[in-house]
Amino acid sequence: MRNLERIEKKHEGNESRGSQKFLVLFLIGFVMIFVGTTILVITALFFGGSTISFGGVVFIGPFPIVIGVGPDADLMVLFATILAILSIVTFLILRREMVKPNA
Repeated sequence: MRNLERIEKKHEGNESRGSQKFLVLFLIGFVMIFVGTTILVITALFFGGSTISFGGVVFIGPFPIVIGVGPDADLMVLFATILAILSIVTFLILRREMVKPNA
C-alpha cells in the first residue's frame, strides 16, 4: 500500500511540472504573438506606403505547405521554415522528457 502511495506522489509531481512547463511555453508564445502583432500595426501606421512581404509554413499532418508573397518572400519563407523546424525540435524534446520513465 505504501509503494502505491509513493508512486502516486511521484506522478503528481511530474504532472504538475509538465503542466507548469506547458503554461509557461503557452504564455511565452502568446506574448510573442501579441508583441509581433503590435509591432506590425505600429509599423503599418508610421510607414504605410511600403510593400508587404509574407512567408509562412502550415503543417497538415506531416506535410508542410510553404507560402510566400511579396518582394522579400524568399527571406520570409526561409525564416518561417527555420521557426517551424525549431518548433518541431522543441516538441520532440519536450515529448521525450514526458515519456521518459521514472527511475
